[in-house]
Amino acid sequence: MNRRQFLQQGAAAAALAAAGCASPKPPPEPFKVSLAEWSLHKELFAKIITNQDFPRIARTDYGIEAIELVNQFMMDQATNQAYLKELKQRADDQGVRILLIMCDGEGDLGAVDPAQRRQAVQNHYKWADATKALGGHSIRVNAATGGVGTPEEQQKRAADGLAQLSAYCAPLGLNCIVENHGGLSSNGQWLAGVMKLVNLPNCGTLPDFGNFQISPGQWYDRYTGVTELMPFAKAVSAKSYDFNEAGYCVETDYPRMMKIVLAAGYHGYVGIEYEGDKLSEADGIRATKLLLDRIREGVA
Repeated sequence: MNRRQFLQQGAAAAALAAAGCASPKPPPEPFKVSLAEWSLHKELFAKIITNQDFPRIARTDYGIEAIELVNQFMMDQATNQAYLKELKQRADDQGVRILLIMCDGEGDLGAVDPAQRRQAVQNHYKWADATKALGGHSIRVNAATGGVGTPEEQQKRAADGLAQLSAYCAPLGLNCIVENHGGLSSNGQWLAGVMKLVNLPNCGTLPDFGNFQISPGQWYDRYTGVTELMPFAKAVSAKSYDFNEAGYCVETDYPRMMKIVLAAGYHGYVGIEYEGDKLSEADGIRATKLLLDRIREGVA
C-alpha cells in the first residue's frame, strides 16, 4: 500500500467514525403551541393585567413563545405607533413572536348594504396595519352577515367583503383569516364555500375546535367542521373548557382532532384558547398545554 492509498483509507475511516458518532437529527415537531390572549380575558377585563403584560406572561408563566392578540384589549391603540412599538419591543425582549390579531366589533363584512360592507372592510384596515407593525402574519376576522337572506346570498356577501379586505392585506404580506364564530360561519360546509368563492391565496380559515353552535340548540359536528375548514387553515385554535382526571379535554377528543389537523398537512401553530370556569385561567392554560404537549410527543 502506498502513502496515497494509506491516506485515502484513513480519511474514509475517519469519515465513517464521525458519521457513527454524530448525533441523529431530531425529527421536526408535528406542530407548535401558541397562546391566544382570550385565555386570560377575565384578568384582562378585570384590569388585573394589561395587553402590554401578555408577552411576558406567555413566556415566563407558561413557557410559550408565540401569541395571538385580541383587539378588544387594545381597542383604542390600533393607530398609536408608540404603543405598538412598545408592545413589539416587550415581545422581542421575551423572545415571543406575535402571530396575529383577532378582530371583533368592526362591523359585518357580509352586510346587506354594500356601503356598510365597505365601511366594515375599511374599519379593519387599521388592524391590518397594526398587525404588520407588530410582525404578525394574519388578522382574524368574522364572516358576519347579519343573518339576512338565504345561505347562498349570505355566502356571496361574506365572500365579497373578505375579498375586499384580503386585497388590502396582500401588499402588507398579511393573511385575512376567518374563524368559525357563530351563525352560518359555524357551518363548516358554508364557510368552506365562502373560501372557495373568495379564492385568494391570502384568505383562509382559523378552525376553532369548539365554536360550532349555529344557533341555540343547533350544533354542527366539530370533527366534520374542522375537517372541512383545514384545507384553508392558516392558524388553528385549540378551544378547551373542561378536563377529566386523566387530563383529557371533556368536550373535544383532542387526539382525534389533532389527527384531523395534521392529516391536512398543517404543522404550524395551534393556539391555546381556554374558556372554562371549573379551572382558573392559569390552570386551564396549563392543562391545555400539557395535553397538546403529550399529543406532540406521541404519548396521548
